[in-house]
Amino acid sequence: MRMKHWVAAIAMGAAALASAPGQAQEKKINFGWTAWADAEAVTKLAQKIIQDRFGYEVELTLADIGIQYQGVATGKLDGMLMSWQPVTPQAYMEKVGKDVNDIGPIYTQARLGWVVPTYVPEDQVKSIEDLKKPEVQEKLSGKIQGIDPGAGLMRASDEAIKQYGLDKYELISASEAGMLAALERATKRNEWIVVTAWSPHWKFAKWDLRYLEDPKGVLGGLETVHKLVRKDFHQDHPEVYDFLNRMVLPMSDVEAIMAEAQDTSFEQAIEKYIEENKALVDYWVTGKIDGA
Repeated sequence: MRMKHWVAAIAMGAAALASAPGQAQEKKINFGWTAWADAEAVTKLAQKIIQDRFGYEVELTLADIGIQYQGVATGKLDGMLMSWQPVTPQAYMEKVGKDVNDIGPIYTQARLGWVVPTYVPEDQVKSIEDLKKPEVQEKLSGKIQGIDPGAGLMRASDEAIKQYGLDKYELISASEAGMLAALERATKRNEWIVVTAWSPHWKFAKWDLRYLEDPKGVLGGLETVHKLVRKDFHQDHPEVYDFLNRMVLPMSDVEAIMAEAQDTSFEQAIEKYIEENKALVDYWVTGKIDGA
């Protein structure tokens, strides 16, 4: 049911972008986001601070990642806070890079790859190369569980299937929720499963998982997650632009917000984070270091 809700919301987001005005309105901005836990954490954190400290109305448009890149490039979105770089969004940035303003990372040390539960014997499946073994393919039912079809991780996974000769496997498109549901079903039954994954994510706290080695480097190494805004955003909203420029989180903080949200909600987790990190948030807002 939750997955259907997200699909419907994404469709609504695409429709909204098709009709949204390209020019920003006074004290109102619109960020795109994707139904991924890390995207929800950082985007809703920015929304809360901008609304509370700058008095803006911040609308969040749930949309496919490709639609977000296009929306920022055309000015129908003011920005997006989940541009993984350099590998995963390469195709998108080649198309729109000159039409957006990249204002740097929101967090670093991110990682993409394929993971398996740790109960899958490492001496049988340690590397993506091992998936070619007939007995391993049989155990996995010839499937690799994926996420949103437009995600950069899915593009990279398609390429990994080609480069590792895994043509007998099916890469299943779903959503983050669909991937997590499949992972939960498999772990409850102690069944073998491979899922597309990324760090930071709360699933590593809930389940014992490990990344498969990627000797060809197809899925990339460590990545940095960037903030993109439309070209003239800094002129229309200079104070928010400066805030976003200063907003950089340790990856451990992103993980902490996601973990707390699993026990409460993202709204409560963000309230708690702001309360416990007043000096850092004040620096993002004012550019001044407490006591300096």
